[in-house]
Amino acid sequence: MKAKLSTIIKSGWFIGGAAFILGAATILAIRFITYSPEEVHYHANFAVYLNGQKEQFKDMRYYEETAATSCSLEKIETPLERAHMHGNVNDVVHVEDHLVTWGTFFQNLGWGIGNDYLKTADKIYTTDGQNKLTFMLNGKKVDSVINLIIKDEDKLLVSYGNESDDKLQKGYDSIPSTAHKYDIEKDPASCSGHKSTTTSEKLKHLF
Repeated sequence: MKAKLSTIIKSGWFIGGAAFILGAATILAIRFITYSPEEVHYHANFAVYLNGQKEQFKDMRYYEETAATSCSLEKIETPLERAHMHGNVNDVVHVEDHLVTWGTFFQNLGWGIGNDYLKTADKIYTTDGQNKLTFMLNGKKVDSVINLIIKDEDKLLVSYGNESDDKLQKGYDSIPSTAHKYDIEKDPASCSGHKSTTTSEKLKHLF
């Protein structure tokens, strides 16, 4: 029996299998130890003009409370946490998840946006013979922003009315370029310091 066992141990199949198991275990151990989840949190700037008047978003319903922002990097509890405003700053979008579109952001505000209409909290603006809906993203007019993913330091102008190109450009130029500042500064609604990762989160990452 001992001789047979010794022969099996010395066989190429056994050595190869043992090496494979040892290698896989080593890789899993490294993944377990070094796992550090990615925190998504970046910013963009925007403005909405309705018949030449800039929307101020004064109602507190447009802002996510700092205390309500989740510090979990594993899940987003509600759609609102994916993209929102807070701190009564009405021209900065806080994006905290992957693949968040401008359509999602406006939906989170309680608005609706299409290629030819804009629905605010209390009124619907539709295109007609005199008025149109214009989108200017990063200095260029685009046909729609509904399905466009919000990118870091994007700048978006949404305008409804019969404004001239010069006025549209002035409206766009007036949008603050503060997204980068918010990117590099500590955000009061983000998780401060290093987030400790639970064992269960690390185990989920292994496979």
